[in-house]
Amino acid sequence: MAEYDLLVLNGLMVTVDKMGEFDIAVKDGKIAKVVQKGGLDGAQAKKIINAQGGMVMPGGVDAHVHLQEPALFGKGESADSYETGTRSAICGGTTTLITFAPQRKSEPSLLSALAATHHLARDNCYTDYSFHLICSNAGPKAISEFAALREEGISSLKIYMTYEALQLKDSEILDVLFEARKQKIVTMIHAENGAIIDWTIKKLEEKKLFAPKYHVTSHPPVAEIEATYRAISLSGFIDVPILIVHVSSPAAAQHISEAQQKGLPVYAETCPQYLFLTRKDLDKPGFEGAKCVCSPPPREGEQDHEGIWKGLEDGTFTVLSSDHCPFLYEDTNIGKKSVISAEHPNGHFKYIPNGCPGVETRLSLALSANRLKLQKFVEVTSTNAAKLYGLYPRKGALIPGESDADLTIWYPEKNDFQLTNSMLHHNVDYTPYEGKTLNQWPRYTVLRGEVIWARDEGGLIAKKGVGQFLKRDVSTLAGSRSHGEWSVEDF
Repeated sequence: MAEYDLLVLNGLMVTVDKMGEFDIAVKDGKIAKVVQKGGLDGAQAKKIINAQGGMVMPGGVDAHVHLQEPALFGKGESADSYETGTRSAICGGTTTLITFAPQRKSEPSLLSALAATHHLARDNCYTDYSFHLICSNAGPKAISEFAALREEGISSLKIYMTYEALQLKDSEILDVLFEARKQKIVTMIHAENGAIIDWTIKKLEEKKLFAPKYHVTSHPPVAEIEATYRAISLSGFIDVPILIVHVSSPAAAQHISEAQQKGLPVYAETCPQYLFLTRKDLDKPGFEGAKCVCSPPPREGEQDHEGIWKGLEDGTFTVLSSDHCPFLYEDTNIGKKSVISAEHPNGHFKYIPNGCPGVETRLSLALSANRLKLQKFVEVTSTNAAKLYGLYPRKGALIPGESDADLTIWYPEKNDFQLTNSMLHHNVDYTPYEGKTLNQWPRYTVLRGEVIWARDEGGLIAKKGVGQFLKRDVSTLAGSRSHGEWSVEDF
């Protein structure tokens, strides 16, 4: 009988806590041993991976992914199902996804949205997964269900400060934050000022400016900067942890950094589009720029990129997520080209389905850039997300007896190659990063001890359904500064 299910030998193991040449033994889906290189010589296993010269890291945790969502506004519908989206993720080195269970404005219940999303994901996933609830109707029923969400293993939700179909008023945001504090739920906030955006769109339409590039103009930095400051102010008033999602502006990041320096439990996320794309990517001939329409939009250029990189390096940004929000480009019914008409031959920026694919390219883009120290890379792409969303140390770590055996094993040699959409495993007909030069791609992705992706041994070698739903606990990062009940009399 084999002593272990899997041995990973001779690699450079990189976690937040340690980096060095360690050998790893896996048994029953868990990390069984981590010992100095050579410490497992003679051990028997069903499978042995020689990671000589390569890097071995905890599997990626991507906590901002949109899959199989209905058309919440406009014509766009997600191109990726739970099958194709998790397939893409695992092939890019990500072993855990937290996707969204969206509640419509017309739906009073969050639990019904959760049940519907469970139905879509069950038995279809290549990665382990959980959900954030999108709360767009913060009425009494939804608020009353927060405790039940915790019982169902959901410890986070998302709210919007923009988009008519999703936007909450400040008073509703306070209702959400107040109950989230009671139930120890992390609230994710899309921080853009909807009124500024709507006003700017109106001014552009008056001038008959409709091309994709005007999407950037319609989402000026001030909309993100103001809303970020307001979100911090509201959360500080209630004394509750929040995460500002997909931050694109260094000025918004500065508000976040200042709040963190005051000891407020304010966390932040950024995404590859704010490191590798600029507004010029939306200013291409014809309709081509629509491929990079997302919100907030990519900003000016190198200076903004540098500000976001520095925020990752200095800890302002807790996580680097993909914000994978996939739409087909050529599809004229539910894709990007659904907005093209005789009246608008180059489309209308306001109605272009809003989002970019990126769940498979997130890790390789960031690692190939060679900007982050390896342990910081693991921290922002895996460990911090696991901690913030109640999955640590089961995910985001390689701790014997505690962590699932989720591993991403990278090649020992860095050879430059050009990224093409044909390499990817999503159900999208383009990548916004086409032609980018990379020097890393996962050699193996291992989920709970099972090799799912082996680039040199057939690629994707498992079947859908191996992924499991993860019931999550509370965040292990700092929460509310006071532990008593919030009282209006304190102010």
